[in-house]
Amino acid sequence: MRAFAIVTAVILASASASAQTRITIGIVPTVPAASTYLAVDKGYFREAGIEAKIETVDSSSKIIPFLAQNQVQVAQGGLAIGYFNAVADGLPLILALEGGSSPLYHNVLVRADLKDKIKSVADLKGKSVALTAPGAITNYEFGKVLASAGLTLKDIEPKYVSFPQMAAAFANKGIDAGLEVAPFTDEITRRGIAVRWIDPDDYIKPTPMSTVGYMVNTDWAKQNPDLAHRVFTALAKGGRDYCQAYHHGPNRGEVEDILIKHKVMTDRDLLDKMDWQARTPDGKFNVASLMDIQDFFIADGTFTRKLAPEKLVDLSYSEQAAKALGPFAVTNKASTLKGCR
Repeated sequence: MRAFAIVTAVILASASASAQTRITIGIVPTVPAASTYLAVDKGYFREAGIEAKIETVDSSSKIIPFLAQNQVQVAQGGLAIGYFNAVADGLPLILALEGGSSPLYHNVLVRADLKDKIKSVADLKGKSVALTAPGAITNYEFGKVLASAGLTLKDIEPKYVSFPQMAAAFANKGIDAGLEVAPFTDEITRRGIAVRWIDPDDYIKPTPMSTVGYMVNTDWAKQNPDLAHRVFTALAKGGRDYCQAYHHGPNRGEVEDILIKHKVMTDRDLLDKMDWQARTPDGKFNVASLMDIQDFFIADGTFTRKLAPEKLVDLSYSEQAAKALGPFAVTNKASTLKGCR
């Protein structure tokens, strides 16, 4: 009987330990999400004793409820007003690693037939401009551009259009301008329905500005602190691989293969040619930028509460990753690209 009890205890302890090492990560499948796929496909989670499952959704706002309920433990997606509201409402989540930052390689496009009429930022006053959604991080980007001419989002006519649908909106003359991202920018300009005009990176301060982040369920992290840090170190290792590919290092083809495999993109040639968003190699957030984004949403009337930095981001994860992985150096010494350094 005593032997049976001992065996039972060992089995239960083993099952408990196994359950603790299983995690689910929710992601929006974009090019910066390569870091998560890399951590899985290259075995970085497995090396850390972690069994990771990936679930995909089409927007970060849809991940937050699952993260708050611990149905997923970690989520990667774009920053938006939904995150600030969730933290202000006391939901158990916080930013842990930065997953995409400037240079963003986003573009303000102008309709081709208006390129000789819209020549300065001030000319955007009263114009119809495509933005993706109320409270989206791209509103902050475009707001910075408008601020250079003393304008705000209230001075334009926003049209909420998804990135893939902007081509049709330009073609139908439903919008005068729009903030677009790769690879859709390449397709729109190739068709000649709009032209590249402004790079928001030239207007955004402070930098680097983060648009993508990894969030973690804080209740789960408190119960599993060692596991949580191992998870984010593995993700940071995947992020470093992404950075080497961003700089057109020897692993560029491998990372492209992984993105194609997971159906993030289907056009291999376009993926190779297009600009990839940068990031910080250790996943460290620029807190000053994060606070400036919050201040923008407050001034815009989208957000009403001022949160302290420690409520928005936990820097211990990036600090631990940097310590564990050591200094980062770009393999392709000929690369002149900014970011990912």
